[in-house]
Amino acid sequence: MSSTVSLDFQYTASREKVWAALTDPTQLAKWVMENDFQPVVGHRFQFRAQPVGGWDGIIHCEVLIVDAPNRLSYTWVSAGQENTVTWTLQELENGKVNLHLEQSGITNPQALEGAKFGWTRMCGELGKVLEQ
Repeated sequence: MSSTVSLDFQYTASREKVWAALTDPTQLAKWVMENDFQPVVGHRFQFRAQPVGGWDGIIHCEVLIVDAPNRLSYTWVSAGQENTVTWTLQELENGKVNLHLEQSGITNPQALEGAKFGWTRMCGELGKVLEQ
Protein backbone atom coordinates (compact mmCIF):
# COMPACT_ATOMS: atom_id res chain seq x y z
CA MET A 1 0.00 0.00 0.00
CA SER A 2 1.32 3.44 -0.86
CA SER A 3 0.62 6.77 0.79
CA THR A 4 0.66 10.38 -0.33
CA VAL A 5 1.90 13.47 1.49
CA SER A 6 -0.42 16.36 0.67
CA LEU A 7 0.54 19.78 2.06
CA ASP A 8 -0.44 23.39 1.31
CA PHE A 9 1.66 26.49 1.94
CA GLN A 10 0.65 30.13 1.40
CA TYR A 11 3.14 32.81 0.44
CA THR A 12 2.82 36.53 -0.16
CA ALA A 13 4.51 36.61 -3.55
CA SER A 14 3.62 36.45 -7.21
CA ARG A 15 3.04 33.07 -8.80
CA GLU A 16 6.00 33.80 -11.10
CA LYS A 17 8.31 34.41 -8.13
CA VAL A 18 7.26 31.13 -6.46
CA TRP A 19 7.66 29.35 -9.82
CA ALA A 20 11.22 30.72 -10.12
CA ALA A 21 12.03 29.39 -6.63
CA LEU A 22 10.80 25.95 -7.75
CA THR A 23 12.65 25.91 -11.08
CA ASP A 24 15.84 27.98 -10.78
CA PRO A 25 18.64 25.67 -9.53
CA THR A 26 20.34 28.45 -7.54
CA GLN A 27 17.13 29.38 -5.71
CA LEU A 28 16.17 25.71 -5.31
CA ALA A 29 19.51 25.04 -3.58
CA LYS A 30 18.67 27.69 -0.96
CA TRP A 31 15.58 25.87 0.31
CA VAL A 32 15.78 22.22 -0.83
CA MET A 33 19.30 20.93 -1.67
CA GLU A 34 22.17 21.33 -4.09
CA ASN A 35 20.93 20.22 -7.51
CA ASP A 36 21.41 20.25 -11.26
CA PHE A 37 17.72 20.84 -12.04
CA GLN A 38 16.48 22.17 -15.36
CA PRO A 39 12.75 22.78 -16.04
CA VAL A 40 12.74 20.51 -19.12
CA VAL A 41 10.53 17.42 -19.39
CA GLY A 42 12.75 14.32 -19.44
CA HIS A 43 15.73 16.05 -17.77
CA ARG A 44 17.39 13.75 -15.22
CA PHE A 45 18.85 15.51 -12.20
CA GLN A 46 19.91 14.96 -8.61
CA PHE A 47 19.31 16.62 -5.29
CA ARG A 48 22.44 16.20 -3.16
CA ALA A 49 22.72 16.41 0.64
CA GLN A 50 25.25 15.25 3.21
CA PRO A 51 25.15 11.44 3.51
CA VAL A 52 23.63 10.33 6.82
CA GLY A 53 23.81 6.84 8.29
CA GLY A 54 23.21 4.36 5.48
CA TRP A 55 21.86 7.03 3.08
CA ASP A 56 24.19 8.28 0.33
CA GLY A 57 22.59 11.77 0.31
CA ILE A 58 21.51 11.53 -3.35
CA ILE A 59 17.96 11.77 -4.67
CA HIS A 60 17.61 10.78 -8.33
CA CYS A 61 14.91 12.65 -10.23
CA GLU A 62 13.43 13.06 -13.68
CA VAL A 63 11.22 15.96 -14.74
CA LEU A 64 7.73 14.74 -15.72
CA ILE A 65 5.62 17.92 -16.11
CA VAL A 66 6.56 21.57 -16.68
CA ASP A 67 3.48 23.79 -16.98
CA ALA A 68 4.77 27.28 -16.08
CA PRO A 69 3.74 28.86 -13.74
CA ASN A 70 1.07 26.35 -12.71
CA ARG A 71 2.41 22.84 -12.22
CA LEU A 72 5.73 21.04 -11.89
CA SER A 73 6.26 17.33 -11.32
CA TYR A 74 9.30 15.05 -11.05
CA THR A 75 10.24 11.61 -9.80
CA TRP A 76 11.98 11.33 -6.41
CA VAL A 77 14.02 8.13 -6.05
CA SER A 78 16.07 7.56 -2.90
CA ALA A 79 16.67 4.97 -0.18
CA GLY A 80 14.56 2.31 -1.89
CA GLN A 81 11.58 4.62 -2.38
CA GLU A 82 10.33 5.73 -5.79
CA ASN A 83 7.86 8.61 -5.50
CA THR A 84 6.41 11.40 -7.59
CA VAL A 85 6.55 15.01 -6.37
CA THR A 86 4.00 17.42 -7.85
CA TRP A 87 3.81 21.14 -7.10
CA THR A 88 0.65 23.08 -8.05
CA LEU A 89 0.50 26.88 -7.78
CA GLN A 90 -2.75 28.78 -7.39
CA GLU A 91 -3.18 32.53 -7.10
CA LEU A 92 -5.21 33.64 -4.12
CA GLU A 93 -6.49 37.09 -3.22
CA ASN A 94 -4.33 39.85 -1.68
CA GLY A 95 -1.15 38.95 -3.60
CA LYS A 96 -0.87 35.48 -2.08
CA VAL A 97 -0.09 32.15 -3.73
CA ASN A 98 -1.10 28.70 -2.54
CA LEU A 99 1.61 26.13 -3.19
CA HIS A 100 0.23 22.60 -3.04
CA LEU A 101 2.64 19.68 -2.70
CA GLU A 102 1.83 16.05 -3.32
CA GLN A 103 4.43 13.35 -2.91
CA SER A 104 2.81 10.09 -3.95
CA GLY A 105 3.87 6.45 -3.95
CA ILE A 106 5.43 6.35 -0.48
CA THR A 107 5.41 2.76 0.78
CA ASN A 108 7.33 3.11 4.05
CA PRO A 109 5.72 4.71 7.16
CA GLN A 110 9.09 6.16 8.23
CA ALA A 111 9.56 7.72 4.77
CA LEU A 112 6.04 9.18 4.97
CA GLU A 113 6.75 10.89 8.29
CA GLY A 114 10.17 12.00 7.04
CA ALA A 115 8.61 13.54 3.93
CA LYS A 116 6.00 15.46 5.97
CA PHE A 117 8.66 16.78 8.35
CA GLY A 118 11.19 17.53 5.60
CA TRP A 119 8.83 19.38 3.25
CA THR A 120 7.32 21.41 6.09
CA ARG A 121 10.82 22.52 7.11
CA MET A 122 11.96 23.16 3.52
CA CYS A 123 8.82 25.12 2.62
CA GLY A 124 9.47 27.27 5.70
CA GLU A 125 12.89 27.99 4.17
CA LEU A 126 11.16 28.76 0.85
CA GLY A 127 9.22 31.50 2.65
CA LYS A 128 12.54 33.11 3.64
CA VAL A 129 13.87 32.84 0.06
CA LEU A 130 10.72 34.54 -1.28
CA GLU A 131 11.18 37.44 1.15
CA GLN A 132 14.65 38.23 -0.23
